[in-house]
Amino acid sequence: TACQAWQGPLSGFDSCRRRILQGGVLDVDKTDFIAMIRFMLLQNRQGKTRLSKWYVPYDDSEKQSIQVECHKVVTQREAKFTNFVEWRTHKLVYRRYAGLFFTLCVDVNDNELGCLEAIHLFVEVLDQYFGNVCELDLVFNFHKVFVILDEYFLAGEVMETSKTQILNRVHEIDLLLGQTKD
Repeated sequence: TACQAWQGPLSGFDSCRRRILQGGVLDVDKTDFIAMIRFMLLQNRQGKTRLSKWYVPYDDSEKQSIQVECHKVVTQREAKFTNFVEWRTHKLVYRRYAGLFFTLCVDVNDNELGCLEAIHLFVEVLDQYFGNVCELDLVFNFHKVFVILDEYFLAGEVMETSKTQILNRVHEIDLLLGQTKD
């Protein structure tokens, strides 16, 4: 097997190791796999999770406890502190937009500023797609939000950093499905 590390356009995002077998089949060993982004959460101030994307496997009960824990950590932190905090054996990088908290869980060695930029670009893409995005857009169009997220992140790694490219791909998918933005 050959081990390869992804070298992306954002520095500090190269901690993902994968084992690629002959024939291009991806073999992920849970003990050997270190994802750049372990999960992403979008939560409101009341703790209601509006979107969650998991890039490493967790049990449902563990996911629920992680969501509660992350909400407590992020909302109880004073604004004068940084937007990243060590949590368990990882790091939470978060940013608040209006009443929503966008939280990424990454490895301790990953670049915090790169993660903050990744969150900001995701919000910019959502804002441009929905036209001044709000929490209700995320609730009622969650499937479109997942499409945008999947065009941006793939397997816990940044796949595309061009806002124009992401939006073009999402619009192409909308055309293929016969859907248009409401």
